[in-house]
Amino acid sequence: MLPERRAVIFASKGVISMALSLFMAMYLQLDRPYWAMVSAIFLQVRPESGLVIEKGFIQIAGSTLGGLFGLMILDVFMPYPLIALTLLALWIALNSGLAAYVHSMNFTYGFAMCGMTAAMVVLLFFSSNTPDSQTAFSIAQARISEICVGTVCAVLVSRLFWPVTVIAGLRMSARTTINKSMQYLALELDPNGSHDGRHQHADSILESVMAMTDDASAVFYEGPKGPARSRAISLLCNRIMSLLSMAQILGRFQRNHPELMSADFSQFLQQLRAGFIRVAEVTDYEQAYLENQQLRRRVLDFGERSDQSPLETRMTQTAAELVTALGLILRAYQALAVPDQQLAGATRLQPHREPLLGAVNAIRSGLVFTVGAVIWMATGSFAAIMMMILPVVFSIMFSRLPGTILKLVFKSLMIGALAAIPVGLLALSILARSSGDYEVLILVLALPYFLGLLLLANRPTLPFGLGFCIPFTIIVRPGPGMSFSADVPVSIGLAILCGIAVLAVIFTLITPPGGKRLQHRLLESTTRDLRDLLNHESPRDWYNGRMGERLLKLSTYDMASGNKDRSMTDLGFTGLNLGHAILTVLHYLKSIPDEEYPASFSRWHSALADAYLDASRGIANEDFDKASRQLLNDLQSTQCPQQTRDLIEGISNRLQLTFKRTAASVSG
Repeated sequence: MLPERRAVIFASKGVISMALSLFMAMYLQLDRPYWAMVSAIFLQVRPESGLVIEKGFIQIAGSTLGGLFGLMILDVFMPYPLIALTLLALWIALNSGLAAYVHSMNFTYGFAMCGMTAAMVVLLFFSSNTPDSQTAFSIAQARISEICVGTVCAVLVSRLFWPVTVIAGLRMSARTTINKSMQYLALELDPNGSHDGRHQHADSILESVMAMTDDASAVFYEGPKGPARSRAISLLCNRIMSLLSMAQILGRFQRNHPELMSADFSQFLQQLRAGFIRVAEVTDYEQAYLENQQLRRRVLDFGERSDQSPLETRMTQTAAELVTALGLILRAYQALAVPDQQLAGATRLQPHREPLLGAVNAIRSGLVFTVGAVIWMATGSFAAIMMMILPVVFSIMFSRLPGTILKLVFKSLMIGALAAIPVGLLALSILARSSGDYEVLILVLALPYFLGLLLLANRPTLPFGLGFCIPFTIIVRPGPGMSFSADVPVSIGLAILCGIAVLAVIFTLITPPGGKRLQHRLLESTTRDLRDLLNHESPRDWYNGRMGERLLKLSTYDMASGNKDRSMTDLGFTGLNLGHAILTVLHYLKSIPDEEYPASFSRWHSALADAYLDASRGIANEDFDKASRQLLNDLQSTQCPQQTRDLIEGISNRLQLTFKRTAASVSG
């Protein structure tokens, strides 16, 4: 079976990039030119121009910081290798722990490079024959220079040869995600929709939204329109979170409390559902926008009716907010093609920062380095250094992957590294009989790299490609000072294999806390955010940004535990809904004189957060009911319009029903 055209182009660009980086490193007479090739390989994992440029900047910054820290260690503890190695292990653990606080793979890679460069500087210094301050500086300068050369060459090739942009992929992802969102809305409003179907759609949307958020920062580097497009992606993802929240409100009301719905309101929801299906079916922006405008007019017309209950009035308002959010999403999508300067930005979705996971990652990476350091101190072998460098990088890069996927990744890395040993020996045997010129070197190495990069081009085979290309480079060590004897390459290859094996064992023995514990910590974090919601300049955007990955993690833990009713995921979506409910009530209250309501609203706000946390533990909380009655009583003595009181009463009634249902579900 022939490879795809995309994979062939990817592999060709990778070979050109590595050939150019090797040439420049040799031309500049750098100590170890093959590290420039390793730098170029890492940048090829995502070949889009914006991502390569962003990763290049991050790689240079991380390498420089790591090199400086390595020099600081050597400056103070040069006579004390054991203390220096201990500090180095702590530095690697710190970088690994901090990497757990970011979601973007580019920034995770930056922390990996920061730890790796410091390790290379210190370890190569203690391995040198002349361990003095000049040697330390020369090693640090060479390592940073090699990485910078590989970075610059990869960026140039990415921009000049078959350029691929991030924005092209983002437009496709955005369109797919919008269509999925419309299908999800239709499913939420379908009285016969399945629980599993709703969650599958929601999971898929959350994954797409987080992936687009990760890539949004890279769009910034793609020309003068990049910043505006980056803002549009952030707005689109943020408003999709609002869309999910409001869809849940309408769907749960219809499913769980049909006795509170009039026949007219039920028919109105089905008209909305049909409209969302039409939006998903259209093929261009203009038609989708017109369909959304028709939906908006239908909602406004229905909202003018005076025969609705307070609860139905609030639900109609929710439908209006949903349609407004959809209009902003469509405008943001159009702004990816034609930037809209009038379109306001929004807070990017933020990664969930879990200290426990950071601590686990730090311990893992620190132990991987420590095992390699013990072997190196016992043997003094140069090959043992590879046990402390590549496995440490992999431990940071793959730390966010679930355990089941990690097993497959480590197995693939082992197979790739194992294949790199005989292929590397074959390449060295051919080169040993050649003239050793640069041209011959590239001709011999081009085919193995091309095949390895073909594997790197596809996500299922990416670990095989990564496991082959990097060990192959370090085994062959292309450059003017190559060793053609078999013992050194074999020992390096075996050291890399042992390092990956140690990495797999440590990751198996040291696992993150159980899913239940992390789920409850996620819900506690949501409660803290609910209390802190009004202390931010753009609270709705801030809260949406905080809830994105949190919901995805709750869903992942639910699926891993085999929880078919997905109760924890539902609790996460309830938390998302509550944040929007608080802001909606505040919006209504700001339209009236603030004589008595602020104190009672603060109590209502606090009682809501407490009721949510209690409901997540299966406890029925009566304080929220009392706080709601107090707020409504206070509004009676103000100049609050009756319609506003009805809307606030509708929100309070809906939330009371939600808390009672949630507590009963968790306790039962």
